[in-house]
Amino acid sequence: MTPDDTQILGRCPDCGERIPTAWLLVKYEKDDGETGIWAECPDCADVVAPE
Repeated sequence: MTPDDTQILGRCPDCGERIPTAWLLVKYEKDDGETGIWAECPDCADVVAPE
C-alpha cells in the first residue's frame, strides 16, 4: 500500500466509493475563498467533486 492510499479526499457522490488522494485531478480556490477539488473516482471512473 502506498502512502497516498491512506489519505482520503472524500466519497464519490455518484457511487459512494472512497477516493484516495492519488486520484486528485484539480485543486482550486473557489470565489468564496474555500478550496475546491475535482478527482476521478477509482470505482465508477467519473470526474467528481468528492463529498
